[in-house]
Amino acid sequence: MVIIINKRFARILSAVIISILIITISLFLFNSREREVFNNLHTNELKAIDRGNINSKYISFACNVDWGNEVIPDILDILDKENVKITFFVTGRWASKFPDLMQKIVDAGHEIGSHGYEHLDYGALSLEKNKEQIKKADEILNKYIDTKLTLFAPPSGAYNEHTLTAANELGYKTILWTIDTIDWRAGSTKEVIVDRVLKKNDFKGAIVLMHPMPETAKALPQLIQAMRDNNLEVGRVSDILAE
Repeated sequence: MVIIINKRFARILSAVIISILIITISLFLFNSREREVFNNLHTNELKAIDRGNINSKYISFACNVDWGNEVIPDILDILDKENVKITFFVTGRWASKFPDLMQKIVDAGHEIGSHGYEHLDYGALSLEKNKEQIKKADEILNKYIDTKLTLFAPPSGAYNEHTLTAANELGYKTILWTIDTIDWRAGSTKEVIVDRVLKKNDFKGAIVLMHPMPETAKALPQLIQAMRDNNLEVGRVSDILAE
């Protein structure tokens, strides 16, 4: 009798263990599938770019232009002397107001990116308004460029999902920055700007944001030399994305 009970108990115990194993394996497989689906969605979602290849031999300088036209000739002269080409993100309205300066930037061989038409908060705009601003800028900037523009930097780095979607549908990558010079802030002398950049010691593939400010122009030679001392070439945003 004891043997029969033990056999019955053993069979029940075995059935319970097998059931637990089946449930455990099923849950594991289900969770793995859920993680895979989530990861695929996360991978495919649109994102703004704040850095390029971390193994790049380049660091990129990005100059956002919606004002500062009186400083741009000095910046172009310095870049020419240093034999450096960078990316200028230009608003459509600025290019329309200062066509001669816009042409000088292009003739100097620098990369042109879109900064939208107006310097607005794109993060507060609808999908259609985002598209409208980018398209309007295209109409002006494309007069100067032979090839399709592919880089878009939203003013002040402000964007939402509509901005990313609009840029993507119009053939643009949305570009932010890795290091901000904050050169527009009061008290941003040449020394302060240089210090803000150089205290960030992870330069490979980085995007350094700047504007056409007098003190920025003064800081450029020192910044360029500092990057060369770090065995890096100062280049365009496309340079850090290409590798």
